[in-house]
Amino acid sequence: MSRGRESEAGMEFYQVGNSGVRLSRIALGGHEYLPNGNSRGFNEDFQKAITPGYIFPGFGGEKRKALVKAAYDAGVNFFDVTHDSEKEALGRNLTEMPPPYPVYVQTRGELMNYSYDPGNRKMTNLGLLRAEVQRILKLMRRERLELLNLGILRDALDDSDFIAKIAANVKALQKEGLILFAAADTFSGQETYKAMMASGAFATLNINFNVADDYPEREIFPFARKHNLRVVVREAFIKGVLFRLARAAGNGDDGLIARAAMKWLASRPGIDSVIMGPDTAEHFRDNLRAFQNSKLDDRECAALEKLRAHPSFVALKKQKDEEFSAGTAIGQRAAL
Repeated sequence: MSRGRESEAGMEFYQVGNSGVRLSRIALGGHEYLPNGNSRGFNEDFQKAITPGYIFPGFGGEKRKALVKAAYDAGVNFFDVTHDSEKEALGRNLTEMPPPYPVYVQTRGELMNYSYDPGNRKMTNLGLLRAEVQRILKLMRRERLELLNLGILRDALDDSDFIAKIAANVKALQKEGLILFAAADTFSGQETYKAMMASGAFATLNINFNVADDYPEREIFPFARKHNLRVVVREAFIKGVLFRLARAAGNGDDGLIARAAMKWLASRPGIDSVIMGPDTAEHFRDNLRAFQNSKLDDRECAALEKLRAHPSFVALKKQKDEEFSAGTAIGQRAAL
């Protein structure tokens, strides 16, 4: 499979498998934010956020619609959402504001991924998984889910048939026309990713990747290429931690750090899409401009060098490298 990309009106696209589906190199995430910068839902009432069918008020309002329109204007055709409030809002916004071209949506089932379901056994039950996909489609007002995110933790693999069961379920849902692709996801490190990718069930993988989470470049990105998976990365700003670390290192210019982080991502080989999670249309356009102009200037290089040298950053990066290489599963709030 060619890793080549095509460009239209400034946006780059790439083909997934032999499907003819071309995804934009930028994906728009579904997070909306509280005044303190934390994501809504999970950081308002965690239990409600993970309750199937619970919808927080105010999602998908005018600010969000302006952001979705900015994504359309830029040629984004790839959207990623997490909990049900984000799902419902995106489905409603796509209905209220029909996109000028086909779009592709990625999301996950509730109470199935990561440690929300110990051992991730629910997703091995075709009936349960099918019912959850059907519930999502009704909530989002869509006939098909293009990318079903299946995120597991390492203990799922204690069942030696787990991957085979998942592969069979993915194939069945594809045959039924309920999903187009499945995305491999985990917070249990590289060996769990490899087990999922080697199964042949997945077309893409979702993975944390940023200036502190760069370990996947060593083995996971080449492994993905070998097995014809596309790489979708998230957490460019480490859920805001990047800015706090930069301030501790003496750089309080968040705009400078954001530009540097986006340009750094754009310069890395092996990445197909970056999920952006901006709060406003203006932030989205700023991040997009930085990503599309991947050459770091002297100030941006100096800011990253200063950040990387700070003891807090060094400690965080060491922790992340050790967790990813050893496959240490982190808590259920890892997905927030």
